[in-house]
Amino acid sequence: MAELSSSDPSARRTVLVVGAHGFLGGFIVASLRGRGWRVLNGVRGARADGDERMVDLSRMLSAESWRATLVDVDGVVNVSGILRETGRQSFETIHVAAPIALASACVEAGINTFVQVSALGIAADGGFIESKHRFDERLLALPLRAVVLRPSVVYAVSGSYGGTSLLRALAAFPLFSLLPGDGRWAIQPVAAEDLAALVADAVEGDQRGVYEVGGPQPVTLRHYQSAWRRWLRISGDGILAVPEFLVSAQVWLGERLGRGPVGETMWRMLRRGNVTDIDACPRLLRDFGRVPRGLEEMLATQPSQVQDRWQAQLYFLAPLLRFSIVTLWLLSALAGWFAPVATIEALAQGSAMQGWPLTALARTTGILDFLLAGWLASGWQPRWAIALMATSVLTYTAAFGLLLPALWLEPLGGLAKNLVILPALALAWVLAERR
Repeated sequence: MAELSSSDPSARRTVLVVGAHGFLGGFIVASLRGRGWRVLNGVRGARADGDERMVDLSRMLSAESWRATLVDVDGVVNVSGILRETGRQSFETIHVAAPIALASACVEAGINTFVQVSALGIAADGGFIESKHRFDERLLALPLRAVVLRPSVVYAVSGSYGGTSLLRALAAFPLFSLLPGDGRWAIQPVAAEDLAALVADAVEGDQRGVYEVGGPQPVTLRHYQSAWRRWLRISGDGILAVPEFLVSAQVWLGERLGRGPVGETMWRMLRRGNVTDIDACPRLLRDFGRVPRGLEEMLATQPSQVQDRWQAQLYFLAPLLRFSIVTLWLLSALAGWFAPVATIEALAQGSAMQGWPLTALARTTGILDFLLAGWLASGWQPRWAIALMATSVLTYTAAFGLLLPALWLEPLGGLAKNLVILPALALAWVLAERR
């Protein structure tokens, strides 16, 4: 298939990208559109207008459920996936059942091109890899042209996600880099831009089968981290190795809590080494006419900016800030519940609030503070919780600042502390959007 020109709308063909709003999906969409393709973003909560199609992998488990989605589609790219199971989103459903239904619907609709972005590893690494590879095998058995790309660690110079965000943050630690274990493990990092270009090549080409994708040669995790620290222009070249058992304990806890960027599967993959077969790059060069560029080459294409350092160095501060806010609200709740009645009433002596039911107000606001702390700690819709916290602080500050002005001059800060709490809440609101 010849490369299409974006200047000729009549020649444009249409590709559905499932998982288009994910980290890698965005690069794939940009690469395809740059070559003149019309891209339909397969996402949950699709808008009625624009190039979006409603896709819910937890529900679309039959070929029939995909028929409307595939109308006027010429090819499909599947880049969807989950790192851990939650609720209806299981590996079996998201990585196997729904994609099989999609691929079967493609066969029925006469769509001959299906590109699957899988992952490099072995089934023993865990359910994530096992389920991905099981679908790969079933896809290749169907009567259509299927290309499966299995990348090693994927990074981007212009941004990061999940485990790559964590690695950047470890590299950007003040004074020295934090290194999981001794960093001896080999990886073969590939730039998201290069992987996206290979996906676009696969959509347009005649390749078939499985291709492992990695940089031109393996590098150790220690080398990878050092390269990012130099690129971020952070002083200090010391390295602090974190014992493996401590990292394993953190990964184990995060897996049980359903949180954290690195699950047990990723941790096993890293320690085993995540590198391609020796013939992977020659095969890519032969069949695609290109191979991914090396890490240093990619980093040299774009200098780091202050925003990159902010993102890396705020990574650990964001959860610390949230923990501090939750703790403060819990302490405020306890103060509201257990402060002596005499102490509360003494605050209003000689003020416009004298005679008000302040004790009842303190107990009630204590309940509100406790509920808001629990909400933010749960991680569900954190921005709403933070917005309500800010609203309550503004309300307290305005009301007590006018009616009890002496609180502004209390020796331990009183209302003056709110001048710091409000911007801290604003920062937490911004940092709540983390991927």
